[in-house]
Amino acid sequence: MHTKTSFVISWLAISVLVGCSEQEASKFEPPTGSPEIVAVEELASDFTLADTSTSAGKIYTNNCASCHEQGLHRAPHRAMLLLMSPDSIYRALAEGVMQSQSESLSDEDKVAVSEFLGGGKIGDMTASPEPAQCKDKSNQFDYNEPPVFQGWGLTQASTHSIPAETAGLNKKNIASLKLKWAFAFPGALRTRSQPALAGGAIYVGSHGGTVYAFDRETGCARWTFAASAEVRTGIVISPWDEGDKSAEPMAYFGDLIGNLYALNAITGALKWRARPDEHPTTTLTGTPSLHQGVLYVPVSSLEVVPAAEPDYECCHFRGSVVAYNARTGEQKWQGFTIPEKSTAKTLNAAGTQNYGPSGAPVWNSPAIDVKRNQLTIGTGENYSSPASGESDAVIAFDLTTGNVNWVYQATTGDAWNTACGRKDDTNCPTEDGPDFDFGAGTLLAEDLDGIDYVIGGQKSGVVHAIDPDTGKVVWQTKVGRGGIHAGVYFGMATDQGRLFVPISDTPDGREYLEPARPGMYALDLRNGEYIWKSPAEDICREDQQYCQPGYPAAITVIDQIVIAGSNDGHLRIFDVETGQILWDLDTAIEFDSLGGGKAKGGSFGGGAAPIAFKSQLIVNSGYGFAGKMPGNALLVFEAK
Repeated sequence: MHTKTSFVISWLAISVLVGCSEQEASKFEPPTGSPEIVAVEELASDFTLADTSTSAGKIYTNNCASCHEQGLHRAPHRAMLLLMSPDSIYRALAEGVMQSQSESLSDEDKVAVSEFLGGGKIGDMTASPEPAQCKDKSNQFDYNEPPVFQGWGLTQASTHSIPAETAGLNKKNIASLKLKWAFAFPGALRTRSQPALAGGAIYVGSHGGTVYAFDRETGCARWTFAASAEVRTGIVISPWDEGDKSAEPMAYFGDLIGNLYALNAITGALKWRARPDEHPTTTLTGTPSLHQGVLYVPVSSLEVVPAAEPDYECCHFRGSVVAYNARTGEQKWQGFTIPEKSTAKTLNAAGTQNYGPSGAPVWNSPAIDVKRNQLTIGTGENYSSPASGESDAVIAFDLTTGNVNWVYQATTGDAWNTACGRKDDTNCPTEDGPDFDFGAGTLLAEDLDGIDYVIGGQKSGVVHAIDPDTGKVVWQTKVGRGGIHAGVYFGMATDQGRLFVPISDTPDGREYLEPARPGMYALDLRNGEYIWKSPAEDICREDQQYCQPGYPAAITVIDQIVIAGSNDGHLRIFDVETGQILWDLDTAIEFDSLGGGKAKGGSFGGGAAPIAFKSQLIVNSGYGFAGKMPGNALLVFEAK
């Protein structure tokens, strides 16, 4: 591996695990100070190991390669290891899931192989102080505060809406919002785990793989838990009856290398752990949904990365939703997005056997439709030919059985992986994209006439309203231009018959017949017609690297206001009636962090929407990925 690519793989290692799918990965940027912005297609062309003749290379070859080169024995594929930071790999070897397998290695050998795979030095990432440990009253779990929200979507229907009486925010008091406290996630360049609120705590995952339970008032840590890899899903807390001191609530989340965790939400102790899919490139990025004691887990993968290699037998993975008994971890069912397993198809130009259909991953959190006893999710593209009828689709699964009730496919013939667009495109499917996933979560919305719709927003820029009983499309509106990391990217919100649609539309190297339309938009749920448009202005300064207009992150509506974070690092509050910007704060600055040091904000991105409770507004700022401004800040504001 030549020097430049080795550096870029190292940056990829400390960026990708934090929180994005391949649908975002058209571009990765190195840390501040390096001018390169390197396409994932270029990265994939050099997914060969660094010089194995070195001592570190020999340690890997002799002790690790037999499992990780082929992804055997549930071991993550080599491509997944190359996406991990040296620190994460070392932690797994020294005290984590690989401890028994690495017993024969000295600590020096563990450091060497970790740095060999991670492409950098342990500790290279800028570290910030860990939070102070809570004491006395701040360390007490409040049994009078059950979970404030029902998972990632804030409601079971994933409306991303909060009642004003819960949020404590409205048009009159938002002008008084002031920073209460900030925390700099150690070693982080991105913050994309949506926090959960319960028991007086803020539960949130991090780029470094640590899950924190912060006291909401003071910011001290009641407990921390180290996962095996970055945690990019939100945290889900199980409910209890207010005041029930015998309750034993659980906290659920997943990590990038496909592990699902259940912790004691009071102590942080591990209760159970599972792997929803045995494929070696499995990843969990959509937050699980919890309903009546069952945890519904969306499953995706990063098989599109090793697929770039001409000798990789692309591809086998297929997306799914897996249902677990939330208390015990017993699997109840697994519903696949593609009904049949992939089978041998043709040989590619290099003579490698290709398989299909594959892909249709699930990047988003399931929306729960209690009335119809079903959940809905959106899927991504196929990884290999032939393209199937379940990619770029909205799918409804029966909650009890996992059977598919209906499939609505928005874009046909979309098969794509990271071999496409490269000089050596041997493994690119004949369809060659356009890679128009449903990266954003679906939601169940009701219009002013009381009619229900399943709403799906696509990277193509199209919003689809679907009949939840039949899966038939009711209306479509093309809001954004769309693109590889454009259009509707991570999540919309709905309230009072309106649908609020954030559009990113950042450049991706492709040419389009229509202009980009980054901004915030409101649609009438009855017909998809515009209520208002609020195009995003380009206010980026010349000295701001990776600054762009547009809204890629998930958003939140609170009765009178819509809250959204932008690519340019600004947190904005809009009037739901007019789209007028009522409040605007640039978070791409430094903040004093609890415990000392500085928290640095950046672009907003990922599935982490702003949340509000008791006049507090809680947001993540920083998204060092896909050409965005990095950052490591958890910010808690409060209004008078």
